Amino acid sequence: MSESTKRTRRSTGRVRMTPAERRESILTAATELFADTGYQRTKVSAVAARVGVSEPVVFQNFGTKSALYQAVLDRAVSHVCARLTEAVEAGRSVTDLLSGFLEPEHMVRFHSRGSLGFLFADAFTLSGEPELRDAVGAAHQRFAGTFAELVREGQREGALRRDLDPDAAAWWLMSLLHARTFRTAFMPEQQALEGQLVAMTLDTLTGS
Repeated sequence: MSESTKRTRRSTGRVRMTPAERRESILTAATELFADTGYQRTKVSAVAARVGVSEPVVFQNFGTKSALYQAVLDRAVSHVCARLTEAVEAGRSVTDLLSGFLEPEHMVRFHSRGSLGFLFADAFTLSGEPELRDAVGAAHQRFAGTFAELVREGQREGALRRDLDPDAAAWWLMSLLHARTFRTAFMPEQQALEGQLVAMTLDTLTGS
């Protein structure tokens, strides 16, 4: 390391990030904020402040707030889909994976503020925004595609019914996830009924 670099680091008190590191830090901060307060209420200035850069730096990296949100949504979907796929590849059965994913306590954590589930639920409300419609649709289609592949793998295992249409089953599961906000608002005795919904879903998928 040169003496000039050392002096710069001592004077600024921080290590200069590479462009890739800066972009990643912006994505991380934006993910946390969008997942906590939603797209409409999150300001780019808040993202910049969390990273420790100026607001123009965020725009230099992503162009617009909607483009930043699209990048966040794409990365979040990639993360969740990869986790589901990797679990099956590591030997976890599809029925066990779906049971754990849909389990009521996991759904509470998954949909709480600050979580990726809250981010996905917020994205659903943005489907009418012209600049976000395609990205939101693509994210949900990708998520559904992963569920469809899980169903196909479960059929290959012999654990799920072979007469199921994997795509229809995937969108059924997606609907179950998105309707949780509605159930939280209006369904009495939610904790008990959520468990029954999961059981009914698994019984239908497995033919039990």
